[in-house]
Amino acid sequence: MPARIPLRRHRRTKIVATLGPASSSPEMIERLYRAGADVFRLNFSHGSHEDHAARIAAIRAVEGKVGRPIAILADVQGPKLRVGKFGAGRVQLAPGRRFRLDLSPTPGDVQRVQLPHPEIIAAARIGTTLLLDDGKLRLRVVRQVEGDHLETEVVVGGPLSDRKGVNVPDVALPIPALTEKDRADLAFVLPLGVEYIGLSFVQRAEDVEEAKAIAAGRAWIMVKMEKPQAVENMDAILAAADCVMVARGDLGVELPPEEVPLVQKRLVRAARALGKPVVVATQMLESMISAPAPTRAEASDVATAVFDGADAVMLSAETAAGQYPVEAVTMMDRILARTEQDPGWRAQTDAQRPEPEHNSAGAIAAAAAQVARTISAQAIATFTSTASTTLRVARERPACPILGLTSRLASARRLGVVWGVHPLVVQDIHSMTEMVARASRAAQQEGFARHGEEIVVTAGVPFGTPGTTNALRVAAVK
Repeated sequence: MPARIPLRRHRRTKIVATLGPASSSPEMIERLYRAGADVFRLNFSHGSHEDHAARIAAIRAVEGKVGRPIAILADVQGPKLRVGKFGAGRVQLAPGRRFRLDLSPTPGDVQRVQLPHPEIIAAARIGTTLLLDDGKLRLRVVRQVEGDHLETEVVVGGPLSDRKGVNVPDVALPIPALTEKDRADLAFVLPLGVEYIGLSFVQRAEDVEEAKAIAAGRAWIMVKMEKPQAVENMDAILAAADCVMVARGDLGVELPPEEVPLVQKRLVRAARALGKPVVVATQMLESMISAPAPTRAEASDVATAVFDGADAVMLSAETAAGQYPVEAVTMMDRILARTEQDPGWRAQTDAQRPEPEHNSAGAIAAAAAQVARTISAQAIATFTSTASTTLRVARERPACPILGLTSRLASARRLGVVWGVHPLVVQDIHSMTEMVARASRAAQQEGFARHGEEIVVTAGVPFGTPGTTNALRVAAVK
């Protein structure tokens, strides 16, 4: 990569920014990066392949200009369930009235509409709840005709228009997480080089394994936890995943609102214990879609994610379609940095630290954090080929910054979402002496340590062997 520009993030928690109509020009992408975006999200629910290819090319051009690895998240749509169309484009459903959902493509009216998902009709039972238009309308199944249609009663009414979404929180639907559209999107985007695949509407660990088989190591699989069934199968899903997103949009539709904050905390805690990056997403600064400043509640929501221990927080429509994309990233950066300066945040982060992994690699990572704290080291430098060493150290949430040093550009990019990590591409090392010298030089050049100050260095020996974190050194910067 070309010479790096001086750019050090003075915070640990990372920012994911979604690209869209308001933020797809190369100039805007660079502005968002310089304002604080660490990861760029491409939402495959919108836009053509040509649109996304242009965005990827623009991101890589910015990466080349600044000389620093930039991560890309390709978020596939998943099995989005929707009703059909209405003859008038829109109807008003009244509470207490009957409303039929069937397979007929005939335009709907106030009495019925197409539900082009026979899986829902087959899986639903009397009493099953269906939520329409992001939960604004609620139906209850009162009669089921096998394989044909559902008779429902309107519990919560309101306007319903063409192609609105359907959620079925009570039922595990026998549908795969990857649709034919998703497979086509993956076949297109994986060869272009992205760091993470966002897997939507996961229900079981098998969904994750299927996506990992398609990715074949070319990208990490980021599971989006947005279904009650995913929360129920949390342990198996997180064990299979590479990283996690708490997708509070659909999760907030299918779960009672009072449950969402608790599920967020459970998921963040579980992901951190496994040492897997976790992103908190949806509606974090939503008022900034149309206003230059967030609400106080939104600022508190971002700070709560930091206190919970999230690796990253995400902006969606705020940067994709909002009027103030750069301001939204700047504000997110300010909230994160200020929260991390609070003594209570450090105390809570230490109190939430999980037990070290019961293996030599986990012990070395825990020891690196402890040694760094004891000697007030300026940084922990991790040498890694697959990012595993750096992930283990980040799991410990050390008080000092983490330098993620790797000879693989793909690994450096993947570290973009990981808490506290400043990723750098360096040449291969072949000895412990070379490792210490290169770490010392990187810490000084990146502005983390001055001559004579100490850093902690950790790696796996033999060098270049994935999964071996077994070496620890303390070095004075020269």
